[in-house]
Amino acid sequence: MRTSDADILIVPGLSGSGPDHWQTRWEQKLSTARRVEQADWERPIRELWTERVASEVAASARPVILVAHSLGVPTVVHAAGRFAPGAVAGAFLVGLPDVERPDMPSEIDPAFSPLPRDPLPFPSVLVASRDDPYCIYERAEDFAYSWGSAIVDAGQAGHMNAESGYGPWPEGLMRFAGFLKLL
Repeated sequence: MRTSDADILIVPGLSGSGPDHWQTRWEQKLSTARRVEQADWERPIRELWTERVASEVAASARPVILVAHSLGVPTVVHAAGRFAPGAVAGAFLVGLPDVERPDMPSEIDPAFSPLPRDPLPFPSVLVASRDDPYCIYERAEDFAYSWGSAIVDAGQAGHMNAESGYGPWPEGLMRFAGFLKLL
C-alpha cells in the first residue's frame, strides 16, 4: 500500500507530540496524514480518547493506517473493537507505556488499564525500546504477541520521542514504509 492510498491517522500520547516529535514531522511530510486531536492532551480519559479515534476512523474515506505513539498505543488497542470491519488496514505502534504499572503518571485515567489482550483485527507492528522508562521490553513483547503484532526491537532508544533524540527519525519512516509494503 502507498501512503497516497490511505488516510494516515497520527495518534499521539500524553501532551500531543510537540513540534520536534517524529509524529509531527511525519504529519507534515505525508500528504494524507492528519492528527487525531483530543480535547485535553494533559488529562486523558480513555472513553473520550477512544471515541475520538473511532470517529476519525469512521470519517475516513480511504483505508486507515494508524500511527500511534505512547498513550496513543493503548488508545488504539482499546478503540479497535469500535472500528468497522476492514476500515483499518494496519497500525504502526511505537513506545507502548505499560499502563498497568502502579507508577504511571496520576493524570492518566486508570480506565486505560488493563490493556486488552485480544488479537487486533488488522495487521500491526509494535516498535519497542530496551530502555523505555514506561515499559520494559519483555512486557511490550508480551503485549505484541497477544495482539498478533510483529515486534521490532529498537535497542536502547528511550521512549522514542523528541527528548530521546527521535525528532526526524528517518529509520522509523523507513520501517513504516516497509510495513506499508506488506499491506
